[in-house]
Amino acid sequence: MVLSYPEVRSFVATELSNLVKERFPQANRLAGIATAGIAHGALAADRMGISYCYVRPEPKKHGLQNQVEGEMKPGDKVVLIEDLISTGKSSFQAVEGVQKAGAEVVGLVALFTYAFPEAYQRFADAGIPVYTLSDFPTLAEVAVQEGMIEPSELEEVRSFAKNPQAWRA
Repeated sequence: MVLSYPEVRSFVATELSNLVKERFPQANRLAGIATAGIAHGALAADRMGISYCYVRPEPKKHGLQNQVEGEMKPGDKVVLIEDLISTGKSSFQAVEGVQKAGAEVVGLVALFTYAFPEAYQRFADAGIPVYTLSDFPTLAEVAVQEGMIEPSELEEVRSFAKNPQAWRA
């Protein structure tokens, strides 16, 4: 949806690039995570005037069988750009692709995260700092403020974010 609205798209691109510049000044390349991170990463890289490529979850099954599309050099300091972090699985597939190319993932920046504990733990264990423009706890608070959910429903929403597997049961 973000890409459909020029003013929102521009705001997101600017804020992603600001976050990368502030938190990862050593980065010399951005890499969008396929597929939804590709456009956001390209827009942020353009704002920054920095090199860009994108990373698939796994190498293509045909052709050159690339996992990384675009130039990535051994030793590059890469910030991955993602749209949404839930469990972190697709992000870690991209991390592995970047590492196989000989580059270093210095961080990950995303538009949104559900803030599931397993994802945060996965990134912490790997030593990869993660920053997002927004998150599920903030969204839930705004939903209450805007009258989209009742204050009495907020704890149920929070229980989902703390343990989505148990909540589904």
